[in-house]
Amino acid sequence: MAKQNIFDNEIFFEGYKKIRDNEVNANNLFEIPALRSLLPDFKGKRILDLGCGFGEHCMEYVKEGADKVVGIDISKKMLEVAKKENSDPKITYILMPMEDIGQIEEKFDIVISSLAFHYIDDFGGVIKNIHDLLEEGGIFVFSQEHPLSTCHRDGERWTRDEEGNKVHLNIKGYALERENGSTWFVDDVKRYHRTFSTIVNTLIDSGFIIDKMLEPVADEEILSKYPQYKDLFHKPDFLLVRSTRR
Repeated sequence: MAKQNIFDNEIFFEGYKKIRDNEVNANNLFEIPALRSLLPDFKGKRILDLGCGFGEHCMEYVKEGADKVVGIDISKKMLEVAKKENSDPKITYILMPMEDIGQIEEKFDIVISSLAFHYIDDFGGVIKNIHDLLEEGGIFVFSQEHPLSTCHRDGERWTRDEEGNKVHLNIKGYALERENGSTWFVDDVKRYHRTFSTIVNTLIDSGFIIDKMLEPVADEEILSKYPQYKDLFHKPDFLLVRSTRR
């Protein structure tokens, strides 16, 4: 089965980059701080970053003392930016689908993935390979789109009042695990929906201990500046998990 590589689509890439270049976005306000709160000390560690994108995180890990960082991404365009803007002798970037990481012949202390797993079909296979690539006691931290987001397929996502305010989320087919096509800059962006139980049980069955899970929402400070994020109390955008290799 061909691996999805939507980020090398020029229209998608430019649209996505414009969002990430804007400092006020959900990634910067919620996902990145939550991810950082789950990460261990990097000093002297070997780190594998899956879906490394532009490489900003890889550079941060080196600055915080990592001995070695390997960044994997399927997108040539992403890695071109990473090598240009976030290059360091301790960082190696590899053009590779995440599903092929079983080909890597070395071990890591920490594996990290930010907002990539909802783009892959073979979640179980990737998790098994991550377990094999980690040293015993190694840490695995990842974020993904929230399952209440990935289950959306068609129709209106929100029920709104007469003024257009979001009243509640419309949920349909949550227990049906499937590929969902969506339009985001371009048509037919594939996301894969999995339930909470599948995510957690896949980790446990692959040999991980779940340490912590987060579903970040807006605090009072953020709401005072960006009141539109109150909709996160109906549906968090992100799910984050930290686990340890047994």
